[in-house]
Amino acid sequence: MSKRALSKAKNTYSAKDIEVLEGIDPVRKRPGMYIGSVDKDGLHHLFTEVLDNAMDEVIAGFGNSIKINLSKNQIITIHDNGRGIPVDPHPKFKTKSALEVILTTLHTGGKFNEKVYKTAGGLHGVGISVVNALSDYFSVEVARDGFLWSQEYCRGKAKTKLKKRKNNGKGSGTTISFHPDPEIFKNEIAFLPDRLYQIANSKCFLFPKVKIEWSCDSILVKKKQSNNRSTPSKTKIYYPGGILEYANQRLGTENQIMEPFYGKVKLPGDNGTIEWVISWLENSNTKLLFKDSFCNTVPTPEGGSHEIAFKSALMRSLKSYGSLINVKDCSLISSEDIAENSCFLLSAFVRNPQFFGQTKNKLTMPEIARTMENSTKDHSDIWLSKNPKDAKKIVSYLVEIALQRKRAKEEKLLNQKASARKIRLPGKLSDCTRMDPKGTEVFIVEGDSAGGSAKQARNRETQAVLPLKGKILNVANASTAKLLANQELQDLNQALGCGTGNQYEESKLRYEKIIIMTDADVDGAHIASLLMTYFYRELPKLIENGHLYLAAPPLYRITKKDIIRYAHDEQDKNSMLKNIFSNDKVVEISRFKGLGEMPAEDLKETTMNPETRKLFKVSLTKKNGGSEKNQQKTTAKLVESLMGKRPELRLEFIKENAKFVKDLYI
Repeated sequence: MSKRALSKAKNTYSAKDIEVLEGIDPVRKRPGMYIGSVDKDGLHHLFTEVLDNAMDEVIAGFGNSIKINLSKNQIITIHDNGRGIPVDPHPKFKTKSALEVILTTLHTGGKFNEKVYKTAGGLHGVGISVVNALSDYFSVEVARDGFLWSQEYCRGKAKTKLKKRKNNGKGSGTTISFHPDPEIFKNEIAFLPDRLYQIANSKCFLFPKVKIEWSCDSILVKKKQSNNRSTPSKTKIYYPGGILEYANQRLGTENQIMEPFYGKVKLPGDNGTIEWVISWLENSNTKLLFKDSFCNTVPTPEGGSHEIAFKSALMRSLKSYGSLINVKDCSLISSEDIAENSCFLLSAFVRNPQFFGQTKNKLTMPEIARTMENSTKDHSDIWLSKNPKDAKKIVSYLVEIALQRKRAKEEKLLNQKASARKIRLPGKLSDCTRMDPKGTEVFIVEGDSAGGSAKQARNRETQAVLPLKGKILNVANASTAKLLANQELQDLNQALGCGTGNQYEESKLRYEKIIIMTDADVDGAHIASLLMTYFYRELPKLIENGHLYLAAPPLYRITKKDIIRYAHDEQDKNSMLKNIFSNDKVVEISRFKGLGEMPAEDLKETTMNPETRKLFKVSLTKKNGGSEKNQQKTTAKLVESLMGKRPELRLEFIKENAKFVKDLYI
């Protein structure tokens, strides 16, 4: 492009190019900013937003019951007996009711005013309008002042005017029904009944005054759920004993070190409350371990200020008490040890909570954390002094855990120092924990994206992951200087630890298997070829001794109900469709774009788990008859033809071998 043309292009950028998104248009443009994602998590977040609003009415003291229904056509209905959303005209939008303003305008609601809600889960004035924007069907019915007000919406826009009729029944409240928009959620519009039920369940034990009536179409609960818990089609949820009742229910007859430690304290200055129940289990392999924290009934799976304060307070109390009764090594107890083998529920109710992001997964309130910690510690100190037998049990138990952690750390450092593996390892290598090379593997992958998936899928004890940056140097005709200057190859050499060429030492090889794991496409095959060429040129003994392998990741996933199969190529896919899924009309076929796009569970099951994967062992060319010398010459000629600088040799090879190709899939 000429300078004149470039200058003209720059000048075309003006005010008319600035797009202004009004109302709730930004939500539909970038839904992930408001609900985190448009997968299952984002879908269920819609339910949480509506339920949180209903809970806020209950927590504020204006209601005590909530009804939830999931229909077979995936419409969720949530009713509360609170005050009902205001329907009178809004002072700033005189042509619209307050109801319509709340449902169609971001950052509107009563949660900004502490006079209306002291503690609330929905604080941003965003949630309900986001649900409306991301639903292709949304209806609201408000009962208040002796009338019923109703209105319907579609994708954030009002479809009907606000209708008013007499309320023959008594009381007040709000009923919201919605169906997620398939344009946004694609194939993810199927709610999981068990997940909805557990969310509703948590609201009840976190706030004992609320009663929830749950109902779900019986057809939906007959399908496979996301966990092993049974989900009723209809029930009433009520926990008058709160989190302690629920914790005892979940713990059951588990072998606990002591009775659960329960506490609830008010924060100074009427800033809220913090409540907890914690128990330590002797059996570390139990599947019942749980560590759940909440703020204003909103789950905080990533923890945050309240969880840090809670653990720190317990740690300080237990260390102080241990010192008082002369328990040796009690000073070693850390927050990490507090969480080890423990089950705890933590619930905080605070004014104006600050969460990390709209999805509210983490509480970020460092200014109140110290208050929480001090209040929790004071209560813990009193409990420990009143329960000396249990106190000594738990202090002694945690000291034992702390000593085990200390010994493990010391042994690791000792092994690292004593081992011959004092070599400098590349920073991008995610090494395995086993020191003995026997049974260990290193996966060589392309790029950080594939490396991230592999790290999640691996067995940390025996499997290491080394991401390389794209296509490595073609060493077929490269000089020694180029080899030494190439950082990717140097990182690979350092990770293996055995040296190259004449310096190769089998005893120093750090892994039993070196596995090349690349994408199941042409580029992946090219990268694998470059790596095999490198090993052939610089580490032939490694191949001769049977250490080099090729992974075989699938290209397709074929799903029909509960049946899942993986196909490694087009031919494999067609064969499965013909033989396994021949009578199935509705089959879901997913094509993996690359290892970085593959879910860690799929990568583990198909490519990295030794029990279910397929590996190809790399060996040198061997032909029947002929001397070893001639076989070596054959291999050298093949490598030179395919990887050397002379394209005419590659053309000759293609001409000679094209006749063996039956089908070519592109």
